[in-house]
Amino acid sequence: MCEHMTNFLKRKKDLQSRVMQLKLLRDCADICTLTAKYMARNSGFAKCTADLCAFICEVCGKECLKFPDRESQHCGRICLNCARECREFAMMA
Repeated sequence: MCEHMTNFLKRKKDLQSRVMQLKLLRDCADICTLTAKYMARNSGFAKCTADLCAFICEVCGKECLKFPDRESQHCGRICLNCARECREFAMMA
């Protein structure tokens, strides 16, 4: 979703007011990809990466929710859901 949003935002006329959103979306997309890879191969670093992923997703989600367009609202909800799931994974015994 974050990759899709970066492409969507590049076409928006108000891109200058969304610089922080764009930066966070890129960071979020990268950490989500890395976390998914670590989880898939049962890496010993999966839980600490998931914890970082949760933090970044939460920050990104809150930033997206600041914008009223449907796409940003949808992305914000997805990011916050991802944050919740990653946090749960990170705390598993």
